[in-house]
Amino acid sequence: MLKTFRIGGIHAPENKLSTGKKSVILPIPEQVVIPMSQHAGKPAKPVVAKGDEVKVGTLIAEATGFISANIHSSVSGVVAKIEDVVDAGGYKKPAIVIDVKDDVWEDTIVREETDLAPQTHYDSLSPQEIIEKIRQAGITGLGGAMFPLHVKLMPPPEYKAEVLIINGAECEPYLTADHVLMLEKGEEILIGIQILMKACNVNRSCIGIENNKKDAIDHLSKLASNYIGIEIIPLKPRYPQGGEKQLIDAIIKRQVPSGALPVSVGAIVLNIGTVFAVYEAIVKNKPLIERIVTVTGNHLAHPCNLWVRIGTPIRHLIEQAGGMPDDTGKIVGGGPMMGRALLDAAVPVTKGTSGILLIPASESQRKPARNCIRCSKCVNICCMGLEPNRFMNAAEFKEWDLMKQQHVLDCIECGSCSYICPANRPILDYIKLGKSEIRKKA
Repeated sequence: MLKTFRIGGIHAPENKLSTGKKSVILPIPEQVVIPMSQHAGKPAKPVVAKGDEVKVGTLIAEATGFISANIHSSVSGVVAKIEDVVDAGGYKKPAIVIDVKDDVWEDTIVREETDLAPQTHYDSLSPQEIIEKIRQAGITGLGGAMFPLHVKLMPPPEYKAEVLIINGAECEPYLTADHVLMLEKGEEILIGIQILMKACNVNRSCIGIENNKKDAIDHLSKLASNYIGIEIIPLKPRYPQGGEKQLIDAIIKRQVPSGALPVSVGAIVLNIGTVFAVYEAIVKNKPLIERIVTVTGNHLAHPCNLWVRIGTPIRHLIEQAGGMPDDTGKIVGGGPMMGRALLDAAVPVTKGTSGILLIPASESQRKPARNCIRCSKCVNICCMGLEPNRFMNAAEFKEWDLMKQQHVLDCIECGSCSYICPANRPILDYIKLGKSEIRKKA
């Protein structure tokens, strides 16, 4: 029987329109906009000024604290300006704008294909040296949270990691970037896992992949036979299986207590794209300057998976996929469940951009909300065992303390409650509002 998590969950229509399509390298734009806040924690601080020349891989902004991340130029050219620009969340935040010239890379980066034999490129590095190289490379989680990876690999001393869990579930509808990455970069991913196992000082790693990606399961299973301690775990397709706590429950049958870190039950969870970025950082000395992005939508001419330089305006990705359909009602950064609507197509790609979804106007309008009918569907499908209907009721009356007492901060904002509600109530919106108000008071 296929493994899965034990509490709640849904299986929405998958709509994996770009499945089976090889990745394509997107041409470099004439200008990139690289935000200073594309990771959890404090924004990075620019170390370049207007008029400075940069190469691909040049450090352009330094981390400003432990929970922060370095940022590197994804192109070569001249710094045009440093100014506030609108980010994916709709807020103006500092960014470095670079006018692109020739594609010149830093000499320290290995660009040609390398020998993929395991344990040849990192054997001499200690766990601390691996983590330091990851910090220097500015690697964050590529699954959406964008948490600086070096922090995640340095858990509090009272905890000991026992297993490294790799998220290859890609349970979000429409998105296929991780799927194609597993098919095209399987060997690199496995080497990246070995590097991370050494950094975490663990002897076991599990890659969880939903069973709707059988080709990826077969491909990685064959490759993993040459690696010690790496296991491929087929999972039952179920949303939100890619959540850290859900994946831990599915694979090792341990449940993370309320308010606790995943490492408290012995697990460190990383996204498949993050693992590939680690491979490139350690083996090729390449900072995080590009990533794979799914561009998709039911009315889009050519749904695809693109290799994109960080800072590329999203309109360039849409043009590569056939252009914006006339009936587009909403542009979503990410997938339909956890993604966010974007103001326009000028928003730049960041380290956390996993997908761009174009939703037709006929599907993007909210239906009128009605009174709660106490059907308990939102309670039954909540993967955190919470009562979403009570959160919305409390938020409507601004009872923030009550929401906190009911553990609203445990909500992972998967959106399943809003999706399943027959009364079309915007439950997740009120949950986000409540969490925001609670954090203001902290």
